[in-house]
Amino acid sequence: MSGGRAFCGLGAGWWLREHQAYGLDFPAAGERLDRLQVTIETLRALWAPGTKAYNGRYVRLPETTCYPRPVGDVPIIVGGSGERRTLRIVAEQADGANLPSNPKTLLKKIGILHEHCAAVGRDPETVEITALDLPIIGTDREDVAVRIERLRGRTPAAAFAARHHAGPADDHARRYRELAALGVGTVFLSLPDLAGADDLSRCAPLFERG
Repeated sequence: MSGGRAFCGLGAGWWLREHQAYGLDFPAAGERLDRLQVTIETLRALWAPGTKAYNGRYVRLPETTCYPRPVGDVPIIVGGSGERRTLRIVAEQADGANLPSNPKTLLKKIGILHEHCAAVGRDPETVEITALDLPIIGTDREDVAVRIERLRGRTPAAAFAARHHAGPADDHARRYRELAALGVGTVFLSLPDLAGADDLSRCAPLFERG
């Protein structure tokens, strides 16, 4: 269905309220990261050919029956930027890291990820870098200002605008080109004011301008 574009995004979880809403326990960060490692290894085993038993580093399975299997490789992208363990897990097990879009923070996290790659003997070029961005995108400056006022709540307008890099699509296209120059291959957009499919038209100029 995806034409080979599907990926699997995983993380250790961070929001207690989200877990409570689904009746899930919320253990300490260390245990959640342990579970992340088990999950990644389990998925890899189940997606591999055959139904044989699997004995790995973090999990043992009596059989690996899983149908339907993906028609091709599904990249596993880990979200989170914990420097000691999360980025180490990326270096050891994942295909990519989803990092913050702030350039200064991004460069720091990429540097630490590369250190982990060196420690485990992995070429850092084999790890895809993606970025999560929460932009306010308007059709023009006036539209941007209206959206800021509607969304900012008690946050000062200037602070809210800076946090979400508020601006027209041209401004964001320029930002994303700068992120690409830093090594980001994919930017995941999470629009704070996305209400329906029609809102995506505001993003169209991003793709028209590359």
